Amino acid sequence: MVRARSANVMAGPTLAVVAREAGVSVPTASKVVNGREDVAPETRRRVTEALDRLGYVRRPRFAPAGAPGLVDLVLHSLDSSRSGAVLSGVEAAAYEAGLEVVVSAAPTRGRDARPERGWPAKLTARGSSGVLFHLAELSAAQYAWLDHHRIPYVLIDPAHEPPAGVVSVGAANWQGGVCATGHLLELGHERIGVIAGHRRTMAGEARLAGYRSALASAGVRYRAEYVRHTDSDETTARLRTHELLDLPEPPTAVFVCSDRMALGVYAALAEREVRVPEEMSVVGFDDLPEARWTAPALTTVRQPLAEMAATALRLLVRMAQGECPEGTRTELSTRLVRRASTAPPPAVRPTAYGPVTAQRPTA
Repeated sequence: MVRARSANVMAGPTLAVVAREAGVSVPTASKVVNGREDVAPETRRRVTEALDRLGYVRRPRFAPAGAPGLVDLVLHSLDSSRSGAVLSGVEAAAYEAGLEVVVSAAPTRGRDARPERGWPAKLTARGSSGVLFHLAELSAAQYAWLDHHRIPYVLIDPAHEPPAGVVSVGAANWQGGVCATGHLLELGHERIGVIAGHRRTMAGEARLAGYRSALASAGVRYRAEYVRHTDSDETTARLRTHELLDLPEPPTAVFVCSDRMALGVYAALAEREVRVPEEMSVVGFDDLPEARWTAPALTTVRQPLAEMAATALRLLVRMAQGECPEGTRTELSTRLVRRASTAPPPAVRPTAYGPVTAQRPTA
């Protein structure tokens, strides 16, 4: 849980007092506070107990007037459009606040994108005032480590529900799902498929719930066969699109829950010689640069990633200065961006599509 620091708490015991209480040197106590690994377990236990007993609070390291402070931005990768948007927002807000930003990609293993062991210690060695995370999730041990060392942190667009008390910034995903589906309904579509991401992710569930809510509001029957989950990449989205096209009564439009997956949808439609939007309307989600580069340009829901990142940076600054956020979850509005990939359904429609003419990838 992120803890706010008051002026009274900031006047608590010094590290020298903690070291004396634990019977160690000040440098050794400092190693424990900063997560260094070169400390004997028994020594670490004594120092940790002294920290808790005396109520020691790790001081935010924002420098006084005239010298820039330092914050860390940890991304799951440095080579995606999403990461670029997040970095842009953090940089702009940091410039306004007179801060410097250290950007790093957390080494990860597997699909869940969790940082490897030993990574938090490297983070604190830089003396950062706080951390912004744009990762799928942190482990329970890493949350506990950050909280124990009283390091302010904010999550940007987390994939899963954070623990109680953790501050995060995201988008109004349910609203976006309603807007995307509502746009297709307004055009006259009733057979609307959806390519969703992983089950049990916050964004995926909210966007799918928005889709279902829009159908219900319009009095259109929800059809479970029109809902397909993917691994959130182009390849599996391509496969799921073929499955929709193979239905006895395929949809006339599809809501794709990310622009990246929409690229796979476009590929599948091209293989089946299904024209966009004349025969199939497509709506994405994110409004990444790729949405403008596709042919036709993709109608999509804009997720304000740069603004989300800037908001997270401003929250982090206030937390490091001792303020307590009004709430733990901040959501920014989404909006539909109309381009060329949507149109009314055709008057005459085949009930099924022909076979695939190109080689389909294996799952």
